[in-house]
This record gives sequence, structure tokens and C-alpha cells, in this order.
Amino acid sequence: MSGQTLSEMAVEVLTTAEGRAKTALARRHAATWFAARAEGRAIPLGRAAPPMRPARPAEPALLDPRDVPRRRPGSPQGRIALLHAVAHIELNAVDLHWDILARFTDIPMPMGFYDDWVKCGDEEAKHFNLVCDCLEEMGSHYGALPAHAGMWRAAEDTAEDFMGRLAVVPMVLEARGLDVTPGMIAVFEKAGAESAVAALKTIYAEEVGHVAYGSKWFHFLCGRHDHDPKDVFHTLVGKYFHGALKPPFNEEKRAEAGLPPDFYWPLADEIPKRSR
Repeated sequence: MSGQTLSEMAVEVLTTAEGRAKTALARRHAATWFAARAEGRAIPLGRAAPPMRPARPAEPALLDPRDVPRRRPGSPQGRIALLHAVAHIELNAVDLHWDILARFTDIPMPMGFYDDWVKCGDEEAKHFNLVCDCLEEMGSHYGALPAHAGMWRAAEDTAEDFMGRLAVVPMVLEARGLDVTPGMIAVFEKAGAESAVAALKTIYAEEVGHVAYGSKWFHFLCGRHDHDPKDVFHTLVGKYFHGALKPPFNEEKRAEAGLPPDFYWPLADEIPKRSR
């Protein structure tokens, strides 16, 4: 038993720089949390001061999105670049989920919220390691290529808005993963990259749950304040998400995660005739 509060655990994850070390710590803290829950005791939530930006390894170099080289996934180098981008997203997701546990402790939530978000943080850590294993199997590693510097912007923009964080991170950014991951799986299936296919299928299956947790707790907070969830979602995404949502959307998986089409189609940059 560590004696740490959940907030202290979260800040320790956020202030650990190296990717494998960060994710090992995230998984260890998640195991501690769930072991306590299984024993019928709750680790105190506590209060801590999360950094505005998490610690990051010296590599990869972080570039403006416009400056990150684009590579076609038809070549081995292109597939490495695609997996490297996924690893970068997953490492940011680890921090995003642990950040929400530490940053909004002044807002009372049911214990199930913390269970869900610790689980998300644990699974994102697993995803990062799975993708890093694939990169290493292909003769590369996380940090070998430059990466997107704007990944943390949603966290900074919503640092003082709990509902804004739920709207933008799980319900927009992670929902986008449901749209694009089937195409990535197809790329690696065509290349016969079995490890990458298995890793991406695991990510795809578990990200549905992450989007669902976001939708569940967003609706919970709207109910607490007697707000219409769809209207609040549109307002918050318009405030914090920079740009329109990009179809095509994976409507089946989004619905499975509790996101109906009237939440996202009105925010799309291209609305088909059937939705007008």
C-alpha cells in the first residue's frame, strides 16, 4: 500500500517523462487503485497540483502539425511513421486521463467516475506499450521521428472546464479514433503485419469504452445541472475544438459508445444530403 492519494498518483504519472516509465507507473497505480476497490476500501482522492503540461521525453522532437512529414503507408517507412503517430497519441492519452483525475477534484463525482478514468489511464498505457513493441519489432522506436506538438492543446484549453474536457477529449478526439482505426487495421492487414493488426484491434475495441465513459459522465453532469446534453455539447465543442469535425464517421461504433448522429453531424465540415 503506497499511502498516496489518487491525485498524488496522477501527478506522479504526469511528472514522469520517459514513455515506458510513465506507462509502467500508470499501470502500477491503476492496479493499486483496483486492488483497494476489490478489498472494499477506497483510496482517498486527495488534492494535488497537476502541471499545466506533462513531462515529456527528450525525443521525439515536437513540431507544428504543418511541419510533421507525411509518409504514405504503402511502404515500411510509411507504416512505421503511422505507428509512431499512434504511439504519440496514446502517450498523450495516458496523460489526458490521469490529468482529469487530478485537475477536477473540487467537483464531486460518484466513485464510478474515478473507476472509469483509472481504467482508461491503464488501458492507454497498455496501448502505448503495444504500439512501441510493434515499432521495435520493425526496427524503430518511439522518439525516432518528429511528432505533433499540438496534442496537448485540448487539455490546456479545458483546464478550467470539466464539461469542456469531457466534450472535447473523449467525445471528439477519441471518437475520431473510432473513425480512422479500421482503415489503419486494413493497411497493416494488407502488409501482413500481424503484431500491428493485433495491437490496433485491441485499441479499437477498448477506445469504444473510453468514448462511452466520456458520454456517460457528460450526460450525468448535464442532468445534474438540468441542461440539454446536445446543446451543451455543441456549445462546448464550438468553444474549445478548433475546426469542424471531419466525416466519414463510424456511426455504428459511435452509437455503441453513446454518441448519436445529431451530436456530431451538425458540427461536420461536410453534411451529406440525407442529414440536412
